[in-house]
Amino acid sequence: MSIETEILVAGGGPVGLAAAIEARLAGLDVVVVEPRVGPIDKACGEGLMPGAVPALTRLGVHPRGFPLRGVEYIDTDGRTASHRFITGNGLGVRRTVLHQALHARAEDLGARFVVDHVNGVIQDATGVTAGGIRADWLIAADGLTSRIARDLGMALPTPRTRRRYGQRRHYRVEQWTDLIEVHWSSLGEMYVTPSADGLVNIALLAAPGVHFDEALALTPQLAERVRRAPAASQLRGAGPLRHRTRRRVLGRTLLVGDASGYVDALTGEGIRIGLDQASAAITAVAAGHPQLYEADWKRITRDFRRLTGAITWAATSPLRSLIVPTARTAPGVFESAVERLAR
Repeated sequence: MSIETEILVAGGGPVGLAAAIEARLAGLDVVVVEPRVGPIDKACGEGLMPGAVPALTRLGVHPRGFPLRGVEYIDTDGRTASHRFITGNGLGVRRTVLHQALHARAEDLGARFVVDHVNGVIQDATGVTAGGIRADWLIAADGLTSRIARDLGMALPTPRTRRRYGQRRHYRVEQWTDLIEVHWSSLGEMYVTPSADGLVNIALLAAPGVHFDEALALTPQLAERVRRAPAASQLRGAGPLRHRTRRRVLGRTLLVGDASGYVDALTGEGIRIGLDQASAAITAVAAGHPQLYEADWKRITRDFRRLTGAITWAATSPLRSLIVPTARTAPGVFESAVERLAR
C-alpha cells in the first residue's frame, strides 16, 4: 500500500526525529522511516553542549540528564586545562534516553512511523518516491554511511588518511565531576561524560586497531577511578567518523545530521549542529526554497568544520603531545574555542 506525505524523513535517530518534530510544528504531515525498533543506541560521548539544551526545549523535549558545566583536558602526566561554560550548562544524557524523549514528542505531535529502509529514491519536479512512499520532500538523516547520499551522488569518497573510530562503554560509578573530561594519551582521547542514575560514559576516539582497554590503561587517573566499577553496557563501536559530501541539496532531497558530512567527534557538538540543521532544512522546504538550506548548512557548520578540523589535524600529527600544554599556556585561546563550539 502506498503512503503519501509532505515530508519523508529517512532515519529515526535524534536528528531525523528533530526534523519530524520541526515539520509537525510547522503544520506539515511527516512520515519517519527507520528499520530499527525501540530506543536506538550509538557509540558516542552523550554530552549535549550548552547550545543543544535550549534547542531541545524549543522542540518541547526535556530529557533527564546530568548538568555539565564545562570541559577539562587531562594528559598522562596529570596536567590539566579546563574551562567552565559561560553560555549555560550542557547535559549528560544517555543516548537511549534522548531518543525516547524525541520519539515520544514526535509521536505526540502526530508524526507517522514506518519500520523499513528508504531505498530506490526517484525524484521528479513535484516530489520524491521511495520505498512505496510519495512525498513532497525527502529529509535524509540516515547517518554517517548515508545510502541516500551515496545513491544520489551527493557523497564524496571516505578519506583514507586520519581515519578515526569511536568506541564506548558505560560504568556504574558515582559521578566525580560536573565537567566533560578529555583524557589525552598516545593512543587516543578518552571522553568522560557523567549522566543520570549513577552512570558514567567513557568514549574512545582513536585510529583503527586501537582497543578500548588498551587506551584506558594509558590514562592512569581514569583507569583507577573505574577499576572496580562494573560495566553497565557492552562495548560499542562506530566509524570511520570522517565523511564528506559535495552538496547537501539535490532536487527535493536534503541531507541533515551525520548524513550531510562529519569531521570528528572530538569537540562533541554533533547533536547541537544536527538540531540546527533539522530546523533550517524544514524552514527551507516549508518556504518552497530548498537551496536556502545549502547556505544555512555552511553557516551552521562553519565553526565545527574549521575548529574541529584544526584540532583533529593536530591530534593526528606530531603536535599531539603539545595540545594540553598549549591549552594551559594559552587559556584565552582554549576558552574561546570551547565557547564557540558550545553555543
